[in-house]
Amino acid sequence: MLFAHDTEMALAGAAALVNTDGDVEFASGEGLPDVDALDRFVDSWGWTGTRTHTEAELSAVRKLRPRLRKLWQADEDEVVEAVNQLLREAQALPQLVRHGQWNYHLHATPPAAPLATRMAVEAAMAIVDVVRADELGRLRICASPTCLDVLVDLSKNRSKRFCDGGCGNRAAVAAYRARRASNESG
Repeated sequence: MLFAHDTEMALAGAAALVNTDGDVEFASGEGLPDVDALDRFVDSWGWTGTRTHTEAELSAVRKLRPRLRKLWQADEDEVVEAVNQLLREAQALPQLVRHGQWNYHLHATPPAAPLATRMAVEAAMAIVDVVRADELGRLRICASPTCLDVLVDLSKNRSKRFCDGGCGNRAAVAAYRARRASNESG
């Protein structure tokens, strides 16, 4: 494991949240079209704390996505400034907590903080670990020319190039077909 389990989960959750943004070129549509979709997303990623289950909450989460996407596209100094800004805005105060199936891990907002704030701070705290470990290169954009999804490469050999949306399979099939066509024509 490269990072602590909670850091890896926060990075994966932040990437998944960014990838729900239907406003990004090539995107397949809004990934959080309504409050019910947000509920399913939050449940699937195990975010804890209070929820309002309102359109305002959904809107705040949607507005967070472009800010988090910038963390995948910026240089180190820009990432540090963006992370520090997210933490300042939330008045984050890191604390060790234990709940559910999780052993001690960091939370930096109270459970009653707005969902978007908790999501922002959780992502920011995970990026802190990435920056401190000098591993920003593990935050990538999918290598497919028709996909702008973000990914976190947690592989030992830093080899993950494609998102989890099937782009790797499509690239492999295209390469196979190109080799086959080249062999047939040559």
